[in-house]
Amino acid sequence: MLDIKYIRENKEKIILNCRNRNVKIDIDELLKMDEKRKEYLKKNEDLRAERNRKSKGKPSVEDITKLRDLGDNIKMLELEMSKINTTYQDLLAQVPNLTHPDSPIGGEDDFKVISTNKNPTLFKFKPKDHEELMLSLDLVDFERGAKVATSKFYFLKNKMVRFNQALINYGLDIAEKYGYILLETPDLAKNEIIKGAGFNPRGEETQVYSIENSDLSLVGTAEIAVGGYHANEILDLSKGPKKYAALSHCFRTEAGAYGRTSKGLYRVHQFTKLELFVFCVPTESEKYHQELLNIEKRIVEGLKLPYRVIDIASGDLGGSAYRKFDLEAWMTMKGGKDEQGGYGEITSASNCADYQARRLNIKYLKEDGLCEYVHTLNGTGIPLSRFPIAIIENYQQKDGSVKVPKILQKYTGFAKL
Repeated sequence: MLDIKYIRENKEKIILNCRNRNVKIDIDELLKMDEKRKEYLKKNEDLRAERNRKSKGKPSVEDITKLRDLGDNIKMLELEMSKINTTYQDLLAQVPNLTHPDSPIGGEDDFKVISTNKNPTLFKFKPKDHEELMLSLDLVDFERGAKVATSKFYFLKNKMVRFNQALINYGLDIAEKYGYILLETPDLAKNEIIKGAGFNPRGEETQVYSIENSDLSLVGTAEIAVGGYHANEILDLSKGPKKYAALSHCFRTEAGAYGRTSKGLYRVHQFTKLELFVFCVPTESEKYHQELLNIEKRIVEGLKLPYRVIDIASGDLGGSAYRKFDLEAWMTMKGGKDEQGGYGEITSASNCADYQARRLNIKYLKEDGLCEYVHTLNGTGIPLSRFPIAIIENYQQKDGSVKVPKILQKYTGFAKL
């Protein structure tokens, strides 16, 4: 969340930023609740001070009656304060992060292309999408996945199981070379941690599976679990940032995410992902944002996939990101009627500045002995949904087989799927 003091002092800037990010929130109402909160807090402190004064010494019968009345007034005031604070906190949590001055302003289609590594794959035959290829090679079973769970769940089969493990091991090796500590996270997190990371665990807009009769939900990304790893801590960053490469299952409701461009593995309810996460001092967050992007590019370039890097526009950043870069790989499934393909997102790298750290109360100790909120960043290492799509569709052969990228063959032990 943003500092309320900053919001008070920069009201018009915050209103414009909300508009640019397509977030509807009444900033005037938030500031009104903020004033009420301060007003009631002062009243409460005054009543408590008065009660303390009157309780000194041996109180008379009249004093006891007044003390009882004061106690009742304090209880009523605190009840009202609780309601005001709930409204205040709900509104404050809805205010999105600030936007990097270089981020494009606009909606989903207003991104800026930063770079393209090479020309898209062109086939001398009519290419198939990954779903058709995987079914023909007996690598996936969507039908039985739906029977056991529901649609958009699936079973992976045969060589695909080892292929996915190879992708993870490949990503882990690269992350370790950059000094990232390896983690495997819980699949569940407390709702307070999920909220702290900037996700909504309840309500109609949620993409999170909540556990009935509990304060737990399934994580949609390791970003949530790793963000909570240092919640309510003061970190020692004097020797550098804390960097993690975290492996987790990811569970997403993906409500309404159906259609041709979301078929197969592109949008599913469960997949495994290697996530990169950094806690650093504020002056270094842009540096580590570039590091995350460079790691993602190195991973994808090692697989020799055609991709482009885009700078995400303000209205598509979500609540937490200050700036976000996406890598989009060339995919057959993204092609139109007369096109062999198009670009589809496979990774993201986000700088969240101190937005998550304020919500999760994560600080670092400065040289002067004072504490300040850290900056948090996250990036996709290997998602076992989008990466297989890009590889299978780009490495398909005319006979319907699929080559395994050379860099993965030492992990798989085979050259074809």
